[in-house]
Order: sequence, then structure tokens, then C-alpha cells
Amino acid sequence: MNRPINRQKQPFHVFCKQKQDSSLYNKRSGERFDEAVSKEKGFCAIMEYQILLMEQKNEIHKMVRDYFVENSRGIMQIDFAENGEKGLDRMEEKQYDLVLLDTRLPQLSGFQVLRKIRKQSSCPVIFLMEGGSRERILEAYELGVDDYVLKPFHVAELFAKTNALFKRCKGIRLNEKMVCGRIALSPDTMEVSVDDRAVYLPNKEYLMLKTFMEQPGRVFSREQLLMSAWGYDYVGEKRVIDNHIKKLRTLLDHAGRQICTVNGRGYRLTDQS
Repeated sequence: MNRPINRQKQPFHVFCKQKQDSSLYNKRSGERFDEAVSKEKGFCAIMEYQILLMEQKNEIHKMVRDYFVENSRGIMQIDFAENGEKGLDRMEEKQYDLVLLDTRLPQLSGFQVLRKIRKQSSCPVIFLMEGGSRERILEAYELGVDDYVLKPFHVAELFAKTNALFKRCKGIRLNEKMVCGRIALSPDTMEVSVDDRAVYLPNKEYLMLKTFMEQPGRVFSREQLLMSAWGYDYVGEKRVIDNHIKKLRTLLDHAGRQICTVNGRGYRLTDQS
């Protein structure tokens, strides 16, 4: 069974362009939402990167986590899954910016996991390979892997490849306007428009729309939308999403009909209004 896998001037978004203050605030609530614009160490984006490490050895997880968090100054955060099934479950619950995938996982191999990921997602993947032959490496690229390191690897090499991959993938994504039907969204300026007419969205509605725009056609459950807009620390009724979806549809006017309800599953964005 295929699994669904899993980011202008306006009254609710204050875009701070001063290097000495790179935080965003909600004017009404004073709520801070982190958008680090530091380019130290070559970081190319203005967000926190969520990375999933699928690796059976806990000591490798600790080594990678500690190195990545320290050298990215907290911009890169690592989640851990010791086998492919648990890793796929995590990807169903949360949207990741990168997967670090051991090819010799128990139960499902890294190659089998990658096949499942590629059926649903274009999330970048770096293989952690043991003694990869030329044929095996070519097979990995054919399946859609983005890069690889050979075990035993130096964690600094893995970190460098990860940062280079983010520069290529996320840098393009941040600077490109996303368009679906009549709706356009520019992640770098947080501008939203419908039929070239500017639309001003509150923070939660903007984050939900951005999630939809990143994967048009995908069905997002209420839990996944809560995760994208509120984060893991949200405690409350998940039906709150329905009220925010209603508000988002209203603000998008006729284009709000592009957000469709999928009974029993959640919501998705289409290009038809």
C-alpha cells in the first residue's frame, strides 16, 4: 500500500530585513516565528531544516545529530528511525527536507525504502552505503537518490554534501514563485496573489497554503496541517484546522475553491477553481 509522504508587506507578517534582527513577528499577538537569515557557514535558506536519519546504529545517529546541530548552529534538526518501516511512518507524519538513508536497514533495505519514497515524494535522499559497487551506485541513481557517502564515512563529508544539496534544492525553491491554478506564492518574500492581485494572509493561513503549494494534489490530513502551521508542541482540538481552512478559502476569494475537502482524509489543493 502506497503511503502519503511528507514549509510583502501585510498586516500579520513583519519582514525584517536588518541583519541584526532576523526574526519575524505576528503584529497582533507578538508571536515570534524563526526565520534565520544568517549566511554563516554558507547556509542558503531562511528556515530550520528537518532531516530524517534512517540508520540502525544508534551511535551513528548520535554522531550525526551532534555534529549537524552544532555546526549548523541549530538550523539542522535530526530525527531518527532505526528501520525503514518506522522511517516511512515518520515521513507520513511530518514533512522532511532531507532523508539520510542507510542501504542496509533491517526489514526493508534502503533501496526498497527509496522506491516507496519516490512513489510519493521528491524529498532529497542521501544514501549511506557500505562497499558500494559501480553497479549498485548506478542503480541508486536510477531509483532517484541525490547523493551518497560510503561507510565508514567522515561526518564532516556528510555535512558538506548535505549543505551543498540544500543550496541546490532549497535555494531554488526559495527563489522561485510557486503557481497552482489562479494562486501564486513567493516563499522568499511571503507574497501571495490570486490572478496577480495581492492577498494578505495571517500566519497560520499562509503556512497552510505554502504546505499545499509545495505539493499540489496531495491530500494532507488535519494532523499534517497542524504540524506544518503549529508545530509538534500544539495541544488542542485538531478540528481547529477546519476553521482556518474556511478562513483561507474566504481570503482567496474564488480561488478558494481550489482547496478541496477529501472526506475522511483531509484537504488538498488543485489547479481547478
